[in-house]
Amino acid sequence: MLDRRHFLAAAAASLAMPHVARAAEPLLLWGPPATPGLLLVAAAREAALKALPMPVEVRIWRTPDEMRAGLSSGTMKAVVMPSYAAANLHNRGLGLKLVNILTQGLLSVVAPAGTVKTLADLKGKRVVVPFKNDMPDFIFRRLLAFSQITPDALSIDYSGTPPEAVQLLLAGRADAALLSEPASAGALLLASLRGKELERAIDTRLAWQKATGAASLPQAGLAISDPLGRELGEAGIRTLQQGMEAALAAVLADPSAVASDAATLFQLPGPVLARAVPFSNLVVQPASAARPDLEKLFAALAEGDPRIIGGKLPGDGFYAL
Repeated sequence: MLDRRHFLAAAAASLAMPHVARAAEPLLLWGPPATPGLLLVAAAREAALKALPMPVEVRIWRTPDEMRAGLSSGTMKAVVMPSYAAANLHNRGLGLKLVNILTQGLLSVVAPAGTVKTLADLKGKRVVVPFKNDMPDFIFRRLLAFSQITPDALSIDYSGTPPEAVQLLLAGRADAALLSEPASAGALLLASLRGKELERAIDTRLAWQKATGAASLPQAGLAISDPLGRELGEAGIRTLQQGMEAALAAVLADPSAVASDAATLFQLPGPVLARAVPFSNLVVQPASAARPDLEKLFAALAEGDPRIIGGKLPGDGFYAL
């Protein structure tokens, strides 16, 4: 037991010691189990991000509901998410800004080879779509509307996740499926192993460009909460962007290496992730540079229902960079 004299001596010694800062809480970058998430895995290894005042770690969200719950609770502060969802939450006052766009479209209509060439070929067919009332569904319905195809001209079945949609397609319980990458790559690989031939029959990015005149389909990007934005400051946000730009170069140069590193985190085979990269239209475009095409996307979605984007186009405060 310390007496008073020894206690005072120990206290004085502790005050004389140099201060050791408590380890900073890590910056958690949350992404979907889809190819834009590979950019997060690569970015976490980039030297540029060592300049941030905290270590960087990557986590995966599994469903849009999980992602929204994390943002609403504040447990997720940096999230790769559908661009419309970021606009919706920003307009509803959640305090969210878009840093960049990470894919200019990674949705395809996958079908048995030779059976589908245009959206009109889907009439009378059963099409499975993951995530009802979310980005794949919204994009698909707007493309049908642009082609003057009513939803009752085909049968749309919804699945809870892309893997469920793949299984329905492989089992012959659907004629086509709207899939993102790497689900499309996985479906094609699994079909080939079973002696079947599937193909990416319709590239929704090209269909969107044709329908709207937009240069791209800015489907998803990295959004950050206002508290994180204040913590990082403009310099920190730019550092994050630079790290992701370097990550893009790394992913495009060697998809297999990054995919192998990400396989366990994504709970997907590395070769499937790597095969998906060439079809994912990956970019790291500052949000402000993507604004014209983002506004075309938001306006088109709002034609169907203005509530999808929170009732209005987001203003200048939505764009972090």
